[in-house]
Amino acid sequence: MSINKPDIGQMRRLVTTSLHEHWVLFLVEGIILVVLGLVAIVIPPIATLAVEILLGWVFLISGIAGLITTFWMRQAPGFWWSLISAILGIAAGIVLLLWPLSGILSLTLVLIAYFVIEGVASIMFALEHKQELSGRWGWMLASGIVDLILAAIILLGLPGTAAWVLGLLVGINMVFGGSALIAMALHARDIGPRSAAPAH
Repeated sequence: MSINKPDIGQMRRLVTTSLHEHWVLFLVEGIILVVLGLVAIVIPPIATLAVEILLGWVFLISGIAGLITTFWMRQAPGFWWSLISAILGIAAGIVLLLWPLSGILSLTLVLIAYFVIEGVASIMFALEHKQELSGRWGWMLASGIVDLILAAIILLGLPGTAAWVLGLLVGINMVFGGSALIAMALHARDIGPRSAAPAH
């Protein structure tokens, strides 16, 4: 029984053609992301509150869905763990929605912990693998140090930094993501059907 191997060239041509046909959609999406990102950077407290409320709804809805699924499949193994997980999700969602300021502070503390863990891990990895990383270990070491500095700045600025740091980081992420989409869209616009056609 023979197995037909996928034609990589044909798959690439299909992807290229699809990108070319829908480049305007990617461009619009990228522009929207950049605009929203810039707004978040200019007024980070509002963006921070929006992120907190969004996470609250995500936790609440996923918790309710998990609760329904748990009781629907109550004969399946791990019932109690699934039930506890769903209840915690609902509780977290309610807390974030009813007490947004406390939720923002909690999320900021989680962000600080992430920066500390990421920074320590990067520094340890860079120092332990100097030879394997060759000239790149310095960049990883610097990245870890920057993570720790960011964590210290946010921590020392509490509770004031909690009002803007999440919104600022989300805004920066949206600007970079939107810029990448815009670049991809403009590149896809210039790739016509001829360039997607197979070479003879």
